[in-house]
Amino acid sequence: MKNIILITLTIILFTACQKQTEQRYFPNSEEINTLKAGIDAYESGDWNTWRNHFADTAKIYVNSKDYITIEERLKGLQESTSVFSSYGFDREKEYTEMILDKEKETWVYYWATHNGKLAANNKDVTFPVHLAVQFIDGKIVEEHIYFDGTEMNKEIEALAAAAAAAAAEETATN
Repeated sequence: MKNIILITLTIILFTACQKQTEQRYFPNSEEINTLKAGIDAYESGDWNTWRNHFADTAKIYVNSKDYITIEERLKGLQESTSVFSSYGFDREKEYTEMILDKEKETWVYYWATHNGKLAANNKDVTFPVHLAVQFIDGKIVEEHIYFDGTEMNKEIEALAAAAAAAAAEETATN
């Protein structure tokens, strides 16, 4: 009797350990492809293609707990990229994964380094970027963007200060 109980407990324990778990992490997916296509569109300045990856009601959080609309983000990207003669992500060192979270929501996470060359002084500006992007029915419905813009802001402020100093000198000589 003791052996039967021991064998039964062993079988229960063995089958419990063999329980199939649902795959939740993916190195490749349609959502990852969509995000990368959006990044390609961003890098080429193809704003219509970039915009088409988002749901009309998408909420975008840029280093903030408060969201902006897709149209506000588009305007901000157009303004911020206009100061660069070239810009884009280091694609050789990027990392992307898709996750199905415990609520069965689909999220794609992206880590990369953003590089740009300022048009005004040809100076290189580099900063890390992290994106957390939620998809529903193949469209981006929520995006969280985190980056440290300290270096970029410092360079743009220096350009503005130099332009102000040049304008002041021009006024003084006239």
